[in-house]
Amino acid sequence: MKRSVQHTAGTVADWLREGRRVVAGLLVEVEGSSPLDVGASMYVDDQGGIEGSITGGCVEGAVAAAAMEILEQGGPPRLVTYGISDELAGTVGLMCGGIVDIFIHELRGDARDAALKDLEAILEDRPAALVTLIDGEHAGAKLYVDAEGVTGGLGVSGLLDSNAGREARGLLQEGRSSLRDFGADGASLGSGLRVYVAVHADPPRMVIFGAIDFSSALAPLAKGLGYRVTIADPRGAFLASPRFKVAAETIVAWPDKVLDGADLGPRDAVLVFTHDPKLDVPAVVAALATDAGYIGALGSRRTTTDRNRRLLDAGVTEEQLERVFAPCGLDIGASTVEETAVSVLAEIVTQRAGRHGQPLREAEGPIRHADTAAPEPA
Repeated sequence: MKRSVQHTAGTVADWLREGRRVVAGLLVEVEGSSPLDVGASMYVDDQGGIEGSITGGCVEGAVAAAAMEILEQGGPPRLVTYGISDELAGTVGLMCGGIVDIFIHELRGDARDAALKDLEAILEDRPAALVTLIDGEHAGAKLYVDAEGVTGGLGVSGLLDSNAGREARGLLQEGRSSLRDFGADGASLGSGLRVYVAVHADPPRMVIFGAIDFSSALAPLAKGLGYRVTIADPRGAFLASPRFKVAAETIVAWPDKVLDGADLGPRDAVLVFTHDPKLDVPAVVAALATDAGYIGALGSRRTTTDRNRRLLDAGVTEEQLERVFAPCGLDIGASTVEETAVSVLAEIVTQRAGRHGQPLREAEGPIRHADTAAPEPA
């Protein structure tokens, strides 16, 4: 799939550099099932070229016809809804039919430059986000966001560009694309202007050691934040319950095997929930051998003190212990498994953003974390 996406990106980038007119079809929403994820794209140029796919063949013909009509007759962008029948869905390997919303629009003006930058980022395998305005007179405008800055604009207001850009950076951290709603003036808390943020970045990883209630409670929440979750335990019987597979990959293996060769970085997290001395120490030691940005271990203060002693005996240094958040979680008064999961995820978010988790009414400065000094959202 990645090779196919890069082939499409390379071809369409060439079209844009050659000055061809190009219409894009962007899958922005799915109800039911679809063979491709939201964010899938298809392109048609003014010489009859077609690249990419949106639904694996279900509605490509209709999208291509609409794109050619725009190229021949002009006209504004269209947000088109197609229903995929159960019979047609079966021909392309779907379990059932669905409804897809596809935004069909010509790449014009600054949007061409923003789209080209995004295609080049795909080719170079660089994290980036492309924001596309879906509604209003400026529908089809695009804002490209990466670590170096922004290209293009949405044409509505500086506030919308600022807030949409900040949202794109947040989604880049999570490694997921999303449809977002803003006010007519670009305010974050309004509605009326939808933008689609297409993100090109691998999702952050979360590895949880220990098949226990806390793991099954935390995994769906972490998945909702964009993490690709793995729950690991060498005790296969513990992992047998279906609840662990709902939102996570499961692996029956010892910690050193699970993390051997794992390329974990600042966006990734490792959690030790095993509550077994034979597993806790190997899990923390294996986590410390990675570059994971967050390493957390669950347990009481007494358990933490005992575990730290055993880690020091195993050769872990005091400096290395400073990397371990233990007991993990923020002090929110959690008393249930679910509340504890919220507490741990809250600490992961605050640590990633460089914050301290205090009440907003007692804090000063910008409410939302951002990489740039953009104005605070309205």
